Amino acid sequence: MAFEEQLPLKARAIPANGSMDFVAGISPAILAVESVIAEIARTSIPILLVGESGTGKLMFARRIHALSQQCDRALTKIACATTSPETFAEELGLNGKEEGNTDTPGSIFFDEVGELEPTCQRILLNALPDGEGSAHRRVLSARVISATTKNLDDETRAGRFRAELFYRINGVCLRLPPLRERKEDIPLLAESLIKKHAAQLGRPAHSLSPRMLEVFSTYSWPGNVRQLENIVKNIVALGHEEFAISELVANPPEKRATIANGRSDSLRAASRAASREAEREMILKALDRTRWNRKRAAQELQISYKSLLYKLKQIGAEEPEVRTA
Repeated sequence: MAFEEQLPLKARAIPANGSMDFVAGISPAILAVESVIAEIARTSIPILLVGESGTGKLMFARRIHALSQQCDRALTKIACATTSPETFAEELGLNGKEEGNTDTPGSIFFDEVGELEPTCQRILLNALPDGEGSAHRRVLSARVISATTKNLDDETRAGRFRAELFYRINGVCLRLPPLRERKEDIPLLAESLIKKHAAQLGRPAHSLSPRMLEVFSTYSWPGNVRQLENIVKNIVALGHEEFAISELVANPPEKRATIANGRSDSLRAASRAASREAEREMILKALDRTRWNRKRAAQELQISYKSLLYKLKQIGAEEPEVRTA
């Protein structure tokens, strides 16, 4: 599954089998989460997923749904940050349609539920079962799975989130650990992501080198699993690891603030600039020798054609209008 998804204006239906390729990990933190999911997935208890951005909240929502009794129906995602009171009831399916409609979701995933505006919070609270068995046509029958990066305890105390709604959606709270606290899972996650994107891009699924895994193990991953997936996808698309290694090693998260303030290590910056200039010169010379036949140039440089196209875009090189004889 993809961790970087644009938030839709409308609810999005996710296939019921969306987590069949689910890979979580072997770390104690993740095994504890998986143990709880195995116990509660087939119940109707509302679940609140809490974690930093990119920790895989949608992935675990799919996992819960795939193991639930409603897995034969869709998991619908609602982007709480962009929904409006005018459309929210319709997104929830509270539009007066007959019960038994085949479009009725089995589970609803409220993405960033802490971002719901007050009117939408009231609508959702009124739509949730109150536990007294008072079913009517405007009560949600779908399993409720919510996710947030915010501390809803603080939001409730500050009056930005309704206390009664918080208690209603927080039947079981699962805290998803950041990737930096579960680094033993990285090789397994990376292998799964390589297979996924190799199949999507029509590229060979090569294993990561020991050097790449070493870099992964020492990096702090501020973007969590989403960032890992983006980097793995880049490696698969380019056909080599050099760019990913240079970016992670040369620009670790702890140095970003320093670089942004103009206090970067001058020696390292000079080394990177020289390396990129040398690479640019080699690429342009190969293109000149092959009369800008990019496939032949890629063969000479011993890199993939897609990698060459990516590098040309990086250095801003355009094919000359008139080629030399």
